[in-house]
Amino acid sequence: MVAQPGAELKIDGGIPMELARVPAVAAELQRRGYDGAWTGEINHDPFLPMLLAAEHTSTIEIGTSIAVAFARNPMTVANVAWDLQAYSGGRFILGLGTQIRPHIEKRFSMPWSRPVARMREFVAAVRSIWDCWQYGTRLRFEGEFYTHKIMTPMFTPERLTCSVPKVFISAVGSAMTEMCGEVTDGLIAHAFTTRRYLREVTLPALERGAMRAGRDRGDVAVACPVFVVTGRTEGEMVAASTAVRKQIAFYGSTPAYLKVLDLHGWGDLHAELHRLSRQGEWDTMAELIDHDVLEAFAVVAPADELAPALRARCAGAVDRVMPALPSSLPAETVVSILQQIRQAEVGHG
Repeated sequence: MVAQPGAELKIDGGIPMELARVPAVAAELQRRGYDGAWTGEINHDPFLPMLLAAEHTSTIEIGTSIAVAFARNPMTVANVAWDLQAYSGGRFILGLGTQIRPHIEKRFSMPWSRPVARMREFVAAVRSIWDCWQYGTRLRFEGEFYTHKIMTPMFTPERLTCSVPKVFISAVGSAMTEMCGEVTDGLIAHAFTTRRYLREVTLPALERGAMRAGRDRGDVAVACPVFVVTGRTEGEMVAASTAVRKQIAFYGSTPAYLKVLDLHGWGDLHAELHRLSRQGEWDTMAELIDHDVLEAFAVVAPADELAPALRARCAGAVDRVMPALPSSLPAETVVSILQQIRQAEVGHG
């Protein structure tokens, strides 16, 4: 399962979760030529920044990467996504993820069970609600986990003048990835993903799911954040490398991502990183990320060589990429990198 030949690689940026910073950052991403702007759910609500981003942009797509589905219910998610889609004029992407069981049960005080089946039903319920609002169908959704059977005119929002939002789901494991291929508009890969893992695990699983539903590659976009080590000087490259090694070490210590390391034969690295993380030895952990591991997880290239390196990492596998560019890069350098990618697309079209 490969990306369509000549397909445009969309380039996305991240917007902050602090509301006061969103307008300026979102507007700047649009000025620089990004295709999309995403926000996540860490220590702030993921949807509120989307409203400000929609207000201060006019052309780029905006989306959540991700909002925690199981911390909510399909009706509340359907409602907020509907309003953001209406206000943005059809530019909103609903990106959802599961989180992990301890957070769902102990932080959000919500039920956890069979995450793939629950997420499949969550998406179906949201779309059933949207069908009711947009086409006037009777709301009669009754599943194993969610039931929505009441919708009166008072609680029905105005119909959209655009399409309903696209739904993307984050996935690492094969079962969730197959489900994405069956029922979603896109898959959000984790930044802790190598090109080999995408080609050997993610894309084949996505294709299996798509084939079961009679779909093809063009029906499911693959979005992927990418670690980037770049700079204009050797000092900037070293600083970026240090920061990215720490990020890779953090994710590598997490059992949920062991399968990615195992594919490369680096399972022992996870065991040592996990041991050190329990002791709070974060700097020592970063030192264990050698050059081979760094290059597997990150795009490593000077700023003037970054555009072709990013395209090579994404070619045939990724439809939209969110490169984690160092904040030290000036605006004109970022614009130049994006322009070089666009020119490469024209040359290959």
